[in-house]
Amino acid sequence: MDVEILSRIQFAFTIAFHYIYPPLSIGLGLVLVIMEGTYLRTGNKLYEDLTRFFIKIFALIFGIGVATGIVMEFEFGTNWATYSRYVGDVFGSALAAEGIFAFALESGFLGILLFGWNKVSPRVHFFSTVMVFLGSMFSAIWIVVANSWQQTPAGYHIVGEGMEARAEITDFWAMVFNPSSVERILHVWVGAFIAGAFLVLSISAYYLLRHKHVEFAKAAFKIALVVTTASSVLQLFLGHLSAEVVAEHQPAKLAAMEGHFEASAPADMYLFGYIDKEKQRTVGLAIPGGLSFLTHQDFETPITGLNAFKPEDRPGSLNIVFQTYHLMIAIGMFLIALTLFACYLWWKGKLFQQRWLLHLFMWGVILPQLANQAGWFAAETGRQPWVVYGHLRTSDALSKAVTAEQVLSSLIMFAFIYTLLFALFIYLLNKKIQHGPYDKHDFEHNPLQESMAAQLGSK
Repeated sequence: MDVEILSRIQFAFTIAFHYIYPPLSIGLGLVLVIMEGTYLRTGNKLYEDLTRFFIKIFALIFGIGVATGIVMEFEFGTNWATYSRYVGDVFGSALAAEGIFAFALESGFLGILLFGWNKVSPRVHFFSTVMVFLGSMFSAIWIVVANSWQQTPAGYHIVGEGMEARAEITDFWAMVFNPSSVERILHVWVGAFIAGAFLVLSISAYYLLRHKHVEFAKAAFKIALVVTTASSVLQLFLGHLSAEVVAEHQPAKLAAMEGHFEASAPADMYLFGYIDKEKQRTVGLAIPGGLSFLTHQDFETPITGLNAFKPEDRPGSLNIVFQTYHLMIAIGMFLIALTLFACYLWWKGKLFQQRWLLHLFMWGVILPQLANQAGWFAAETGRQPWVVYGHLRTSDALSKAVTAEQVLSSLIMFAFIYTLLFALFIYLLNKKIQHGPYDKHDFEHNPLQESMAAQLGSK
């Protein structure tokens, strides 16, 4: 493999691993706000117990997320020096804003969130929970703004020529509100809500299946189910808005996502299939004219296909773009059906009687993660061969001094370290779940609570 391929694999690996954690912290932050807000409104100690327990999970996720995110900043300089020079003036402002307005806010109130129980008033503690949640949301804003500028650049001009060229901001707000940023931020937020809430559903389902902490688990499950159902349905519409932006500003990416080759013709919408790159066709189950209808509300309107672009200007990994895009959609539709069905059973009073459904929720925690990862893979591989769409090619963005052997050795090292970190995360997460929300002394000092838990567990 050459330096470009290895560098792309290395960055994809590190950022994909890191992206396990930010969506969980954002989504879990929303659930914590709802839980603690409900406690303040009702005074029911059960919701305080919910908040205290899931804050411990949040702290673990936050810590691993910070540790795994640091590596990417160094990769910009070691592997992608030309890219860093080209976008430095643009990204510098966005990432500085992320540090000042997001990370500082989130980490500043994190201490109160974790250690402020019994040291500050309940309202102040709730305020800190809200601030930590908003900090994680703001962090996502600036990261997505920077990435969206790569997809749809705006508010800039180019200074210098050739390998010394770089982008400078001419309009900060045009850069922030570039053509794809708002839709992509909303899409990322809601995907994070689903991931975080599904973690709560998974833990709650585990307790219910084992008749442990039943009242606690039912309350947590209901809150998370509401968040997941609303977010899953909303994501369907936000995904459509994001796809419309891609159709307008990145037609080659859209053509790759749907395997559409004809330069200008009505396009089918594939439910699943496979791209035969050599024969320039897509084989699979499709809705005739479906993509044309979704894009233009007409089955016969032509869509720009891959053959309208020079071969060197098309995404190279067509099947990766196609398959990851369709995997994201398939998981999204499944989650909508699953959560709506669960809500129906809740309305009928049969939700917690379906053990098969609880098993599905317990193991289904992986599905939002797969959808989030697949969506990013489709977006980033679909942008190729450009690292800044239409301006800087990925092959030109590399550092000139780094060698393939150096990238490969560091990739192996990162894979080893990240495997250890992931094993540590799973071990600590499982340990907290097995420990449960209550310490032994909680029951020793409250026999009535122990008796109630035993009775609920036997039902």
